Amino acid sequence: MPGAGEPPIFSDPRYGELAARRKDEYPRAAPFPHVVLDDFLPEPVARRVVAEFPAPGTLEWMRFDDASGNKLASRGDRHIPEFTRGVLSQLNSSLFLQFLETLTGIAGLIPDPYLEGGGLHQIERGGFLKIHADFNRHPTLRLDRRLNLLLYLNADWREDYGGHLELWERSMKRCEKSVLPSFNRCVVFSTTDWAYHGHPEPLRCPEGMTRKSLALYYYSNGRPEEERSAEHTTLYQYRPGEAGLGRRFARSVRRFGFKVFSRLAEKLRPPLY
Repeated sequence: MPGAGEPPIFSDPRYGELAARRKDEYPRAAPFPHVVLDDFLPEPVARRVVAEFPAPGTLEWMRFDDASGNKLASRGDRHIPEFTRGVLSQLNSSLFLQFLETLTGIAGLIPDPYLEGGGLHQIERGGFLKIHADFNRHPTLRLDRRLNLLLYLNADWREDYGGHLELWERSMKRCEKSVLPSFNRCVVFSTTDWAYHGHPEPLRCPEGMTRKSLALYYYSNGRPEEERSAEHTTLYQYRPGEAGLGRRFARSVRRFGFKVFSRLAEKLRPPLY
């Protein structure tokens, strides 16, 4: 596990310097506050996480095949390999929360020990993730979701493989930014009802290769008034030219209340272990 006999990863002064250098850029980024950080973890740490990343058939993965075709996600941290579990722990540490608070200007951040929706993700060839905004309240902690962190772990990933993280502007008329999921590239962005993101085009990577990432989400007790809304699950959106009822469904979740949907989600949610 990282840190045994060594200083914590994020005690390195370079992280404080990085946060201070990029903090003015973060709130001004379009289409919503975000930052892309390359060479994020020490390279030996990132490569060790990749080396022990479980293959699709070697873990009790949760599989999603509707709005996120061929997506696999870990469940809690019980089956996550030891070294990677240590890295996740450091990404939820007070040192790292201080880094995020300086970088984003969001105070009072709280990590998620349950890894609700987070942990290890991978998507197989042909998989995709439709454009969406994320759920806004933690179902157990009852806290407001404020930040997403995605750390990509794809060595030798090529442009023609696709899998770019797309950030869409609020009216869903255009993609403002496209981010290749390169090795050791970290993306941090604010989680709001209009932080529309995903990778909607099917992956074209070789058979047997997957798009790998670590995903962590951070919360706070309350949020700015202008960001408040009724509690909701994931809000999927349709791009120009795509048929569907995405926006109308998203509005219906708010209009008819979240309780019915949350009860259903609780019944369908697998145990977090």
